[in-house]
Amino acid sequence: MALFSKKEVGNLGEITAAKFLKKNKYKILHKNYKTKFGEIDIICENSEYIVFVEVKTRKQGAVIPGYTAVNYKKQQHIIRTAGVYLQENKSEKQPRFDIIEVEHRVNGTACVKEHYEDAFWQRGDYGVF
Repeated sequence: MALFSKKEVGNLGEITAAKFLKKNKYKILHKNYKTKFGEIDIICENSEYIVFVEVKTRKQGAVIPGYTAVNYKKQQHIIRTAGVYLQENKSEKQPRFDIIEVEHRVNGTACVKEHYEDAFWQRGDYGVF
């Protein structure tokens, strides 16, 4: 059995998620978009939404699902980063925040286990949208 670094597993997860999104009629706009607030793994769009996607890759058989790692603090970083993106890249589309869980199998392959659309929202009176 081959050993994979955390970075290799994460990269494979993001590649797998991007292929999944393309297959499901999303156009990939950016990957690994970074600001001082944080990073967004994938920014894509479909006919209705501009979607900010957090990809979480877990080993096959993992007990704790990946979405649990996208806590309130992580959500706030993603939301702030999305705000910067939208200031730089105007869009008439409604923003949406998704989480994609990818399962990394012991044979080195990966597959999308779950796509959580609209997984969290901008809150409060001072939203950037």
